[in-house]
Amino acid sequence: MSRYREWDLSCKVYVGNLGSSASKHEIENAFSQYGPLRNVWVARNPPGFAFVEFEDPRDAEDAVRGLHGKRCCGTRVRVEMSSGRSRRAGGGRRAGPKYSRFSVMVDCQHLSLIISPPLLSPLALLLPLLLLLLQPP
Repeated sequence: MSRYREWDLSCKVYVGNLGSSASKHEIENAFSQYGPLRNVWVARNPPGFAFVEFEDPRDAEDAVRGLHGKRCCGTRVRVEMSSGRSRRAGGGRRAGPKYSRFSVMVDCQHLSLIISPPLLSPLALLLPLLLLLLQPP
């Protein structure tokens, strides 16, 4: 059996919002109604999601339409075609630019602000004023 990351994306379905007690057998029963399955992988650490690989891409698409928002393994599940990308921002993987960290340095004596990299969100712009107001006289 190949790893779920190596499965055919046109046949691979992501199942999210599963309870921690979701079983491979329950998922197989629900999804096999839409066509023959090649593989089923259920996450255990952390729990809450699974991947299902169908033999035919049309069956995968039918399962997405038929099971998204339905109850499976005790919860309403999110079912969508797998994008092939990881959804985790942490956990040992380097975050992309969308999740880049920034630091704010405020010198209250000279009222200067340094933001690196330059991410000027409204909160970052208000931070020096808030710090100035919260300082004791």
